[in-house]
Amino acid sequence: MDNIRLFLFGGLALVLIMMYQAWQRDYGPQPQPVIEADAPTSETVNRGISGAVPDVRTVAPESAASATSVPQAMEMVTAPGIKIITDLLDVEIGTQGGDILNVFLRDYPLTKENPDVKFKLMNSGTVNRFIAQSGLIGANKERAPTHEALFQPEQQEYRLADGEEAIEAVLTWHHPSGITVNKRYTFKRGSYEVELRHEVINNSDSDWAARIYHQLQRSRPPDGEGNRFLYTYTGPAIYTQEDKYEKYSFDDIDDAQLSRDTAGGWIAMIQHYFLGAWIPPADEKTHLYTNKLPNNRYLVGMYSPLVKVAAGSSHDFTSKMFVGPKLQAEMEATAPGLELTVDYGWLTVLAKPIYWLLQQMYSISQNWGWAIIFLTIIIKGLFYKLSEASYKSMANMRKLAPRMKALKDRYGDDKAKMNQATMELYKKEKINPLSGCLPIMVQIPVFIALYWVLLESVELRQAPFIFWLDDLSKEDPYYVLPFLMAASMFVQQKLNPAPLDPMQAKIMMSLPFIFGIFFAFFPSGLVLYWVVNNLVSITQQWYITRKIEQESS
Repeated sequence: MDNIRLFLFGGLALVLIMMYQAWQRDYGPQPQPVIEADAPTSETVNRGISGAVPDVRTVAPESAASATSVPQAMEMVTAPGIKIITDLLDVEIGTQGGDILNVFLRDYPLTKENPDVKFKLMNSGTVNRFIAQSGLIGANKERAPTHEALFQPEQQEYRLADGEEAIEAVLTWHHPSGITVNKRYTFKRGSYEVELRHEVINNSDSDWAARIYHQLQRSRPPDGEGNRFLYTYTGPAIYTQEDKYEKYSFDDIDDAQLSRDTAGGWIAMIQHYFLGAWIPPADEKTHLYTNKLPNNRYLVGMYSPLVKVAAGSSHDFTSKMFVGPKLQAEMEATAPGLELTVDYGWLTVLAKPIYWLLQQMYSISQNWGWAIIFLTIIIKGLFYKLSEASYKSMANMRKLAPRMKALKDRYGDDKAKMNQATMELYKKEKINPLSGCLPIMVQIPVFIALYWVLLESVELRQAPFIFWLDDLSKEDPYYVLPFLMAASMFVQQKLNPAPLDPMQAKIMMSLPFIFGIFFAFFPSGLVLYWVVNNLVSITQQWYITRKIEQESS
């Protein structure tokens, strides 16, 4: 029993170390975005353009796979941008290409200490660059605007007025032959979903054909920033009907370029808590691609089959973009599988119900700290029968402690005889020492799933609890919760039978102190869960142990 218990604590320690590494990679020092104290303006944007856009040399609509080459990088171009301000977003769109260059999230401060400085998700700067590009390319490249073309905006600034549900920003490109393309962005109140429509009007004297492409460009986080011993995923992700959600990292792009045909799906650049994603129509066939650009920049993109527009007619290319926090309900309503960017890994089947239950608790309490407490109590209640079996086993082992000590004194260091006598005692008293371990093992996946829920939920970012705990995503500044966690672990050990081996006893007694230090660097949201879990466990174990002792007296 002693060895089994030591093994369980060792396994738990390993799990906690892995979780600590994950917390550190997401909450430790990270490469910071370029901070701008003011909202994005319509000042001149100076940027270099390069991209992996298909060079279509045929006009047959069915030749979707004929695009092979890409345009070369062009020289730096100076062009004014336009500004869009909604209730949720401050956006800057460049007139060159109509690209989305800068996006500030109005409801998400960069830091809790400076609420007026908003988090900058998309950034046209050279450091931490992250922009969204789209365009058209056809048989005659001069007759279709790529992300390198210059557009004329209808106005320089758009603001969502009170009572207004949506605004549309329009940029126009015109070719002397009679081809006009209106690039229309629609922003809606209360939504991070942006609709994009390329309206093609063919007033030329000949048919016109082109395909639409969308791509996300991002620079790799600089080496040497953050915790260099740990890794956090920032980079491309894709979703296809065939293979569902996949990460296609910067290293993957270095090794091999993505080239895949699919229907629908989406592409995204993700990071902790936030993402930007392009979503084509669900029934549209698309070709997914990636590319590595100079200056440590990377692309993930998609393009459609060629579409023919007859002379004197028009056609609309439609798509959507999601740019904002990983709010699962809104992402799920935007595109199938987009909510999977909140990555629970192989424990998704457990984590999703836990996240739903956490939301329900928040809807009642309106406080994420209390929601964690209520959720912990509910989970402990659901597993009460399993916990009862474990605590009964420990209580019975506790009753046998004096007799086990007598066997230890009798056989000394003769482990063979000691083990034989111990097994005979277990058989005589009808005690299975493993019965206390199985319930614990069953609950471990649930605990890990809850951990990932607390890690991945953007709702807990900068969420206050009570008193000095004003941010559940950061560690307790006064170490009160780690102290309570260590104290509760110590009490739990006193309720369990003491190990016979003196060395094991010393190790077990040192664990509360070790874990107390360990948890001092954990965000307070997870430590809060652990403290409440320990307190409920102590209450359950004390009640069951007392009940068994009364029955035997």
